[in-house]
Amino acid sequence: MLYIHGIGHFHPENKIDNHFLESLDIGTTVQWITDRTGIHTRRTVLPLSYIAETRNRDPRAADEASLYSNAETGKRASLMALERAGLDRSQIGLLTAGGSAPRMSTPAESCIIANSLELSVPAFDLNSACPTFAVQLRILSMMEESMLPDFILVVNPENITRAVNYDDRSTAVLIGDCTTAAVVSKRVPSRVVVRNSLHQSDPSGWDKVTIPSRGVVSQDGSAVQSFAIRKTVSIIESLREYTAGSFYFIGHQANLLMLKSACSRAGVPPERHFFNVDQRGNCGAAGGPSVLSERWEQFRPGDEAILAVVGAGLTWAGLHLTFEAR
Repeated sequence: MLYIHGIGHFHPENKIDNHFLESLDIGTTVQWITDRTGIHTRRTVLPLSYIAETRNRDPRAADEASLYSNAETGKRASLMALERAGLDRSQIGLLTAGGSAPRMSTPAESCIIANSLELSVPAFDLNSACPTFAVQLRILSMMEESMLPDFILVVNPENITRAVNYDDRSTAVLIGDCTTAAVVSKRVPSRVVVRNSLHQSDPSGWDKVTIPSRGVVSQDGSAVQSFAIRKTVSIIESLREYTAGSFYFIGHQANLLMLKSACSRAGVPPERHFFNVDQRGNCGAAGGPSVLSERWEQFRPGDEAILAVVGAGLTWAGLHLTFEAR
């Protein structure tokens, strides 16, 4: 088992709405975007003027244009997670970071985020695209308790709009930026428990979703959507057997139509489906945990949740969470 003591999120303030995307004249309209994705707005670390002027055709320039670095967004999400956990940053003994589009290969982004928090602790990256958060927690839950410190900080900096070519409507309408962070422990109990988890990959589909280093997002949309629906349903079916029967569902925030289709097939009622993709867009590895973070105060003792996340690799992972009395 693994315990989640606190979780935090940070969405940059710049908002890309559908009217802005329509104004780019890339063959899309407000109605077209809404009908096909269910997304109305997304956040970005990039200035809207930069997107309008350059369309981010050269993503190598995006770092300089960005209002925030991954270290800064990681710090902001981490401070929220620590506050919710009731802990001081000095109590963190390990930091791991990861996601879909790290901006540094060397050093590990976890080291840069640790430095921004003034932490001198072991730090390493674990990247597994959109399922990264669930994969990180599964790996930590499988490690021997004696190998780990009391408290671990898990960070997912996903500022993926830096890797979007805004001439490409297929990705421009989907992607948003978010960073999440969670304080977890194998030793110290808390009200949120990771009871069960799973993780699997089909590497034969590795080329269906790609983000080359300093390149742009590319995906086989129809193939990926079909995969996402199938595997989301499969994760729910695999983990629901551990529940008491009633649970909340949080999926990978790819697009709202995909999520609703998966819910319909898996028999998840609308009132049990938590999402934010309509307002935040597809935030990669930070999408699912950001929903958990935004709903953090709503869960009550006895509640259960299934987090099902899918993505490039092709990879899928899931977590079964229970909420206990404080």
